[in-house]
Amino acid sequence: MPTLIEASIIYGPILLLIWFLYARRAARAGRLSAEVLTESREAGLMQPASLHPVIDRSRCLGCGACVDACPEKNVLGLIVGKAELITPANCIGHGACKDACPFDAIQLVIGTEERGIDIPVVSETFETNVPGLFVAGELGGMGLIRNGIEQGKQAVAAIADYCSQGGPMDDEILDVVIIGAGPAGLSASLASKERGLHFETLEQESLGGTVAHYPRGKIVMTAPVDLPIYGKVQLRETTKEALLALWQEVLEKTKVGIEYGAHVERVERDSDGLFRIQSTTRRLRSRTVLLCIGRRGTPRKLGVSGEEQPKVVYRLIDPEQYERKHIVVVGGGDSALEAAWSLAAVEGTEVTLSYRNDAFGRAKAKNRESVQSAVDAGRLTVLLSSKVTGIGESTIDIETSSGSLRLDNDMVLVCAGGILPTDFLRSMGIDIVTKRGEV
Repeated sequence: MPTLIEASIIYGPILLLIWFLYARRAARAGRLSAEVLTESREAGLMQPASLHPVIDRSRCLGCGACVDACPEKNVLGLIVGKAELITPANCIGHGACKDACPFDAIQLVIGTEERGIDIPVVSETFETNVPGLFVAGELGGMGLIRNGIEQGKQAVAAIADYCSQGGPMDDEILDVVIIGAGPAGLSASLASKERGLHFETLEQESLGGTVAHYPRGKIVMTAPVDLPIYGKVQLRETTKEALLALWQEVLEKTKVGIEYGAHVERVERDSDGLFRIQSTTRRLRSRTVLLCIGRRGTPRKLGVSGEEQPKVVYRLIDPEQYERKHIVVVGGGDSALEAAWSLAAVEGTEVTLSYRNDAFGRAKAKNRESVQSAVDAGRLTVLLSSKVTGIGESTIDIETSSGSLRLDNDMVLVCAGGILPTDFLRSMGIDIVTKRGEV
């Protein structure tokens, strides 16, 4: 058996070589991450869309587990041995980084000091300040499909516990009314049936919520999830149509019913603690209500003359219907960029993308790359630092940094986001808070 000195002579050089190779690799990765961070700053990509990680540098030991866990490329990196958000605009709020960190150095927060986000006040069990009124999914700041599905299940678990604390009710009194049939509402409906709750699900439009409004053929990124009753779903990347078809199959297999065309007009909590829900189709009474509606609410308008014309629309379903038209897309987020490059791919269509800022700081890298490819191919014109000032019957006026433009125009697609349904929420007594980088 070798002595300590002999072991040092034998294994020391090997350990030094391993350490040297590791240090060199770490230094190279750090330089690349620093370069990406510099590029992000120069391109104005420093504002995350919503949920994102904040790293406690005093706890971070630079293991890189969060970097490896992130499903998006070049969002997190190691700089000088510490994890850092190097392209904040590309963060999709997946949350895998927090789960992967072995040192509890990561918190997930919503909004930033520069860009506040309004959300309802909810507890860890998804209950609002109004007892028995719960929120899950996009409305609470969780835009990802996977997050919405998980929140729908977790909210129903809390609702089941809430209902178990009360006494028996008449058969006409529901345990929960679920409003919305997007990812969170679908998951909540399945979970409610699995738990034997007496429930109804109301959807004002069609299955899928915000997903149903995506352009035709849009690629949807998700992650494997467990749907109550149905089981494991392994999809990672699919089309909007395939995802909606799968969800329809899930409903048929589980025999879970959803009432479509039911716009909820009013939700009131009586003195006895029960809720009265008035929709365009009927009235319901329930112990609890779960809001799974989207954040878009009413589309945000431009506030310019001519915007009331039928040619001004706020969502794109089928780009092919605008073949050989003059189109202006307004906005700088993912929905605007996706619409612009998908319209530009249609034969003979002339597309202009107008955005008020000087960079697409809120859009994913893939969409920015697709837009740049369309620009390079001469199929798309991008006007940064521009603003629509008026819309005529066959023209549109745009103010740019170099002067005013008047373009031929057949359709204006406004992708400026939506106004949170604040009045609806406040009518129920729900408090709303502006998050600026807080949990």
